[in-house]
Amino acid sequence: MFHVLIVEEDAFLAEIYQKKFEMEGFKVSVAGNGEKGLADIKKKKPDIVLLDILLSKLDGFAVLEAAKADNSIKNIPIILLTNLGQKDDVRRGLDKGAAGYLIKTHFQPSEVVDKVREVLRKK
Repeated sequence: MFHVLIVEEDAFLAEIYQKKFEMEGFKVSVAGNGEKGLADIKKKKPDIVLLDILLSKLDGFAVLEAAKADNSIKNIPIILLTNLGQKDDVRRGLDKGAAGYLIKTHFQPSEVVDKVREVLRKK
């Protein structure tokens, strides 16, 4: 069973994604801010992370950068799941090592699950 960590401050959205992933047979953890997200990546070592960019305490780019700089967790794929759709943000996320960049409003939760499966298959 794959373990997905969702780093998302919007509790309603986090719950929607959590339920969808659990229905699809994934183990799910949720972190409500960037600092806790980074700590959970280090502690729980999930198979994959869904990371929002607009987070308090530590934004998603900072979490991504810190994770990719840490040898113990740098190989965990991180997909940015955000509403920031500017080309610069997308490029910045991918340049920092994100395995994917999904804009929340463009993807149904089921499509997000499909994208996660696709990344895990390549891993």
